[in-house]
Amino acid sequence: MTIARRTRWAAALGAALALALTGCATDAGSSGGAPTLRWAVALPAHWDPVVSGSGAQFRILSLAYASLTEIDESGKAVPGLAQGWDYNAAGDEVTFHLRPGLKFTDGEPLDAEAVKLYLERAKTQQNSALFGDLTSIREVTTRGDLDVVVRLTQVDYQIPLLLGQRVAQITSPRAARDPAKLDQSPVGAGPFVVTENVPGSHVYLAKNPDYWNAANIHLDRVELHSAPDAATVVSSVQTGVYDLAYLEPTQVKPAKAAGLDVVFQPGFNAANISINVNKKPFDDPKVVDAVRHAVNRQEYVDKVTFGYGKATDQPFPPGYVAYDEQSANRYPYDPDRSRELLAEAGYTPGQIKLDLVVPAQSTAAEIVQSQLGAVGIDVAIKVDPNWSTPFFAKDLTLSLYGTTGRESPVQTLTAHFGPNGPLNLSTPYEPDGFAEAVSLARRTPLESPDYARNLQAATRAGLASRALVFTYSQPNILVKSTKLSALPAVPGQLHWTGVKVTP
Repeated sequence: MTIARRTRWAAALGAALALALTGCATDAGSSGGAPTLRWAVALPAHWDPVVSGSGAQFRILSLAYASLTEIDESGKAVPGLAQGWDYNAAGDEVTFHLRPGLKFTDGEPLDAEAVKLYLERAKTQQNSALFGDLTSIREVTTRGDLDVVVRLTQVDYQIPLLLGQRVAQITSPRAARDPAKLDQSPVGAGPFVVTENVPGSHVYLAKNPDYWNAANIHLDRVELHSAPDAATVVSSVQTGVYDLAYLEPTQVKPAKAAGLDVVFQPGFNAANISINVNKKPFDDPKVVDAVRHAVNRQEYVDKVTFGYGKATDQPFPPGYVAYDEQSANRYPYDPDRSRELLAEAGYTPGQIKLDLVVPAQSTAAEIVQSQLGAVGIDVAIKVDPNWSTPFFAKDLTLSLYGTTGRESPVQTLTAHFGPNGPLNLSTPYEPDGFAEAVSLARRTPLESPDYARNLQAATRAGLASRALVFTYSQPNILVKSTKLSALPAVPGQLHWTGVKVTP
């Protein structure tokens, strides 16, 4: 533990003990007895959802922002800021009907014009992390104050799923006039409003009485604290310093032994080995196939997830609607076949030497090094704290990536396999037939009996890509105090409706 973190942790623990000694142990939180949630978490670097993008931080931003749609526990799109929506007969236009009387925490009306300005900004702002997700949107117009009309470049029935928490957390248009300020001082219409933000230390939020579903928000205050070292998470929750924190798989047993609640939140997470087929030696398909057959996915499950995850060879876990059973185990673990393929490609053992560039040392990187080394590919692990820049610039030859998935399975597929997909290290490479297959999946209404079949066919086409080798999936694991009620089991997201903290 660093000195700074040790100091913060000790101070927080001391504060908790002081409260107990002064007779405040019956308080539901640290703000004079008001129901308060104290969450230890990696604090967001960006509070503007357009800049933050669709990474895992959207879960934290959803405290301050509300989204156009939500998903339920089955992953189905349900009303959010929009109380409903309608497609035209052709399927290339969808109209969202906003709830009346919505407003942002700065007093600005959250009307159709505000949603229009947000989507346009997400498509055009220079540093937008969302523009690639909005390629199906040709134009956004309004019809009165409550109807947002989204005209599409193609028939796309995924739009209600797409415009959920990861992509359409609507920002105040007045605040967005100064994007740099908005990026550190969020102004939305979510269940809470930020009252204090000290980067690297903490963020305090108070309940937003004007949130559209405020009647079902039972927390008056949320405190976000910079997450402590993984080894101290369990003791911090056990002693009451925090009520909630993410948990490493290694800490699951200690958390249960301490009498805490361990939550396996469902998700769409999947990890992969990212390959650049535009660079040697991966311009040779036989070398890519050699890597595919060198991968023992169960080793990742055992050593990275400690058995709490699942092996997967697709960008989502088995059992998900887009998971294609026909493609399962298409390249089984077979190191002998891997060595044969390398020999057929003209390589002798040890001749291929690669740098595996990662943002931090990890067990997964060591497994890649070991498994590829076993078939004659020498891998040196290179840690680059600025790893994201060369990755998204598509400059790397070999790396690792993990995705939290998207509400829209088609969005997940295009992010991985599309020619401009942010998770496709081999841009502009795209597997043959993928564009046609994913277009058919978009054109299929979600309630159609053909939807699952067409979606899985798009997955099958995407998996022909030589740019990604998927390895494992694991749920989002959290530890919580027993005084914190159950969290809604919405896949990939954290929702606060109905959540309570008791004394």
